[in-house]
Amino acid sequence: MLSVNESLTRIRGMILRYLYLHRRSVSRTLEIIFWPVMELFVWGFLTVYLRAISQGEVSQFIVYLIGAMIFWDLLYRAQQGVSISIVEEIWTQNIANLFVSPLRIWEWMTATFIYSFFKILLIMTLLSLIALGLYHFNFFGSVGFYLIPLAANLFIFGWLLGIATSGLLIRWGHAVEALIWGIPFLVQPFSAIFYPLSILPVWIQKIALFLPSTYVFEGMRQIIQQGNLQPGFILPAFLLNGVYFLLSVLFFALMLSRSRATGRLGRLGMD
Repeated sequence: MLSVNESLTRIRGMILRYLYLHRRSVSRTLEIIFWPVMELFVWGFLTVYLRAISQGEVSQFIVYLIGAMIFWDLLYRAQQGVSISIVEEIWTQNIANLFVSPLRIWEWMTATFIYSFFKILLIMTLLSLIALGLYHFNFFGSVGFYLIPLAANLFIFGWLLGIATSGLLIRWGHAVEALIWGIPFLVQPFSAIFYPLSILPVWIQKIALFLPSTYVFEGMRQIIQQGNLQPGFILPAFLLNGVYFLLSVLFFALMLSRSRATGRLGRLGMD
């Protein structure tokens, strides 16, 4: 029981560390909100224009765009929440201090998951209110109860991408910082976010079926169109996330081991 309490204390301490960064820097807080809101404004007003000049099925497709944009931002911010938390420790040259402390790796990762969860919850609520007020799109009403399993899969997949990105950061430091923003966009074209899976060439469809995000966005469109969701969109996503969880953890452990063996871990942020 004492070990559990100690772990909870360390997790809480790391969460507070990340929260205190926002209290001391207004720009950090504004940056979390600014980009998602600007994205929604651009996509939202585009849909208003398209709705004004179209009818029927095209008009229904327009509804998908705002929902897809909100879901995409959830995935993107989940990945960013983990990887940016790691890279900030590198920027401040604090990574060595963390590794010589009693903090365990899984406690650190758990803290980043919880921290990113609350950030994303704030962003999703804000985007949903803006979409309802400006574009008359009720995101929660459109997706309903199905929001829970769909969002859960996007959270998990985003976190797993964040773990993989963090492994690269631990291994190579500043040299791969661009991947923090680039890796989510590597899966974006294959995830059928703004268009149906059937639009993609057959060989790309085969790749897309190995991504949990593909099932989420396909499922979202089915809910908006038919009002229900088949298990075939949920179970494969959870199974794939389970496989990728093991792979991402093993990859991070390998990168951490290599970084320690080469002595690079102690020099992160200094070169």
